[in-house]
Amino acid sequence: MAVAMASTATVRFATRPDALAIAEMSRDLVEVGLGWSWTKERILRTLRHPDTNAIVAVREADRAGFAIMKYGDEEAHLLLLAVKPAHGRRGVGSAMVEWLEASARVAGIARITLEARASNAAARSFYGRLGYAVTQWLPGYYGGRETSVRMVKPLHLERTGAA
Repeated sequence: MAVAMASTATVRFATRPDALAIAEMSRDLVEVGLGWSWTKERILRTLRHPDTNAIVAVREADRAGFAIMKYGDEEAHLLLLAVKPAHGRRGVGSAMVEWLEASARVAGIARITLEARASNAAARSFYGRLGYAVTQWLPGYYGGRETSVRMVKPLHLERTGAA
């Protein structure tokens, strides 16, 4: 399923041919200074995991960004999200979060959690604008080197009245 968003980005499920590009974006945009853990092989394993969605946003014929979210019974965890700088501030990140939140609501998820570097004020601000609130500071979360903030957004599920 591919969905065109107002940002002119198309959000779709990631596929095997996307794995290397996702891994490289993770290395270059998310894991800077931490060591590369989201390698192509790990991304390929993630794509096969039944409780995980990996998505890609395509804008102007370029993989503009990606996100990976793992689903539990009542909570989903946004593991990774990145947008290439050339596509920043054009709604790509918001489109991916909206896509994932819609999927989570369909799955009956009550809340989404994520971690962001405490030093990344832009990420904390981005998620804050989307309704995520800081619930915890986690010193040394990133390899014992950097503090993280945990952010949570409750999802308001619509009740259909069906029994």
